[in-house]
Amino acid sequence: MTDAALIERFLEGDVDAFNMLVWRWEKPLYNFIRRNIGNEETAKDICQTAFIRIFKELKRLREPTKFTPWMYRIALNLCRDEYKRKKNRRHFYMEDVLVNDDSKNVIMQLPDQENKNPEEMMQNQQIGDILNQIMMTLPDEQRVVIVMKQYQGLKFTEIADILDQPINTIKSRLYYGLRSLKKILEESHYSKEVLYNEV
Repeated sequence: MTDAALIERFLEGDVDAFNMLVWRWEKPLYNFIRRNIGNEETAKDICQTAFIRIFKELKRLREPTKFTPWMYRIALNLCRDEYKRKKNRRHFYMEDVLVNDDSKNVIMQLPDQENKNPEEMMQNQQIGDILNQIMMTLPDEQRVVIVMKQYQGLKFTEIADILDQPINTIKSRLYYGLRSLKKILEESHYSKEVLYNEV
C-alpha cells in the first residue's frame, strides 16, 4: 500500500495506518537524523519528535504523494534547530557514522566490521570518529545533501524538492562537499580506507 493510501486511511480515522507509516519510515528517518546530528540518543529523540509532529500536522499535507519530501523537511528543520543549540553550547558529538551498505550511491564506506580482530575494529571506530568530525564541520547545506544522496540514496529531484532548491544547486553542493571531504581525508592519510577511487 502506498504512503498516500495510508495517509488517506489515517485521515479517515484508521490509526493503524499511521503506525504502518512509522514502521515503514522510522529506520530511514532515524538514519538521516543520526548522520546529520552525529549522536544516537539525540537522533532517537528528534526522530520521535518528528513523528509526533507528523501525526499532528498530517491533515495539513495537501498532496499526500509529497509525503516523503514533507517528512524529510520536518526532520531536517528539527536537525537544524538541534545543530544551532549544539553550536551555541560549543559541543560536538563524537560518535561513529553509520553507513548504509545497501545503497549503491555510497561513496564513503567504513570497512566491514565482521570477522575483524579487535585492532582492526578499533581502527574502524577511529575512522568513524574522524568521518563524523569532518561531516560536522562541513557547511550545513553541503552535509545535508551528502547525507541525502550518499547515505539515503535519494534522487537529485527528490533532494531538490525537499530543500526547495534547483537541481544544479544540489549537484553543486554535493560536488563541493565531497571534494572537501576528500581533501581533508587525504591530508589525514585516511582516504584509502574510507573513499572509493571515483570520489
